[in-house]
Amino acid sequence: MLRRALAGAAVLATALGLLPAASTAAHAAPATFTHPGVLVSAGQLDFVRAKVQAGAQPWKAAYDQLHASKYASLSRTPKPRAVVECGSYSNPNYGCTDEREDAIAAYTLALEWYLTRDARYAEKAIQLMDAWSGTLTDHTNSNAPLQAAWSASVWPRAAEIIRYTYGKWAPDRVTRFATMLRTVYLPEVANGSRSNGNWELSMVEAAIGIAVFLNDRTAYDKAVALYRNRVPAYVYLTTDGPLPRTVPGSGLDTRDEIVGYWQGQSTFVDGLTQETCRDLTHTGYGLSAISHVAETSRIQGQDLYPEVADRLRHALGFQSKYQLGTAVPSWLCGGTLEQSLGPVTEVGYNALHDRLGYGMTNTQLLTERQRPAGTNNLFTAWETLTHAGNPA
Repeated sequence: MLRRALAGAAVLATALGLLPAASTAAHAAPATFTHPGVLVSAGQLDFVRAKVQAGAQPWKAAYDQLHASKYASLSRTPKPRAVVECGSYSNPNYGCTDEREDAIAAYTLALEWYLTRDARYAEKAIQLMDAWSGTLTDHTNSNAPLQAAWSASVWPRAAEIIRYTYGKWAPDRVTRFATMLRTVYLPEVANGSRSNGNWELSMVEAAIGIAVFLNDRTAYDKAVALYRNRVPAYVYLTTDGPLPRTVPGSGLDTRDEIVGYWQGQSTFVDGLTQETCRDLTHTGYGLSAISHVAETSRIQGQDLYPEVADRLRHALGFQSKYQLGTAVPSWLCGGTLEQSLGPVTEVGYNALHDRLGYGMTNTQLLTERQRPAGTNNLFTAWETLTHAGNPA
């Protein structure tokens, strides 16, 4: 009887996420970091450059989209602030949009440089990064961690390409940019969040990109540890048991608390996320960050895709199904799903379907329908260009 009772208690504790997380390797970081190595590698960029030069689709159309965007403008004037203040939903918005868009512009210009070898684009990217690294000191108000995460997810992508492929970024300015990442951004994102899961996933993405640029193995390991706890608590699989998993220390100790955290959803199926019933847009942020972190880890030689593959493929497929127009059943979110998923499927689809061979019918249909995927003006940009069919 005692053994049976203890076994039952263990099952309940596992369902509620109260047992310790499964043991993982103490060190995830590579002995030597690969550069450029945040979301895109040199091999991936070379693949894209060859496709664009050959006029091959969908890469040429995706490049044309990037090239025509405001983010590729050589006349852009950076708008740095010492303190960026962002409230909920960027209200107030004192530098929030400017910071995010200057970061996206720097990344866009870095891609332009690599694909065209026109030094004007590299120099403009440097101008933007130097302007912010010489000015920014803090983020404030309620959305400070998320704002910092979105911006710091993108800055390292640009910086990695310019630093390691252009070669003319002044060393003192590289050091100043690295100092900004370490002292302004990393403290905001390194410890994660107990808010909705897309917050912590975006923070992890920022932290791992910063760690790569800084060659900081400790920061990298910490980001991966957060990721390994958050992803299973963000995407449900039936193998989790009757209830979704929770992040250790979350304080979600009862079924009612877990259901409340999952936006009131009490029926759980493969691929449902913690924010599906909030809206598809925020869910898309979370799935994008999951894909981006796994992609960076793969470039760095420690591939996290096998650990998250089942959750990510089911989540992309589940959300894509309803984005494509399937009627929402009454048991799911009261029969209504809000907003749209956004341009967030390319990276995960390429990794899971094209590289690993998973069947992903709904995700494939949505991904191909949305091509060329542009930018959400937050932290996702030009992923048809960089990741469609990319084997590198």
